[in-house]
Amino acid sequence: MTPFIAEIIGTFLLITLGCGVVANVVLNQTYGNGGGWIVITTGWALAVYVGVVVATPYSGAHLNPAVSIGLAMAGEFPWADVPSYIIAQLIGAILGAFIVWSMYKEHFKATLDKALKRAVFCTAPAIRNIGTNFLCETVGTFVLIFTVLYFTDATITDSQTVVGLGSLGALPVAFVVWAIGLSLGGTTGYAINPARDLGPRIVHSFLPINDKESNDWGYAWVPIVGPILGGILAAGLSLLLNNL
Repeated sequence: MTPFIAEIIGTFLLITLGCGVVANVVLNQTYGNGGGWIVITTGWALAVYVGVVVATPYSGAHLNPAVSIGLAMAGEFPWADVPSYIIAQLIGAILGAFIVWSMYKEHFKATLDKALKRAVFCTAPAIRNIGTNFLCETVGTFVLIFTVLYFTDATITDSQTVVGLGSLGALPVAFVVWAIGLSLGGTTGYAINPARDLGPRIVHSFLPINDKESNDWGYAWVPIVGPILGGILAAGLSLLLNNL
């Protein structure tokens, strides 16, 4: 499997399970309806685990443009590979969101709340304050990338550098994402991943969902730029500390 395909498949699994748990909790007439925040954060953590387990041997399982950019900034991943990784991540996110809609189509019809239907696909702030929302996405992603940088090892396979998300395996990554969701995610829904938010938001924009909410493109830049900045800051601090 090529790294490009691995990033598509890994991100596809991440979004299918992640957006899937949101659909199960917020849409009407599902068995998981009303499961609450702990179910959503646990579901997303396990979604990360599954995606990382599948993709790590082939691509390093970035599954997140902020991870790819952060690792490149830290000198642990080639900049030349960043664009293809980001494209693959967006493709995987789009495919995953489409599958979730296909599976929960009848439940979308049974749900009247426009905001809940959109919440299956993308994040929105609990209290809208763009400056604070941007800070929250930046800090959440900083925690993710900074932690990843300190349990990541580069391995050489067939003369190609493959940077994985954890020498201890995929489980630590899942726990970090779970902790971020439980502790920091209540303000914006913790996208902490531009592809995770943008890909499904694009899908929401063209799907034939009855009486759906706007895509809120005016906010969409926050879960894109915030996580990227968080990754850059994490890489910068890591480089600084490593040079002390």
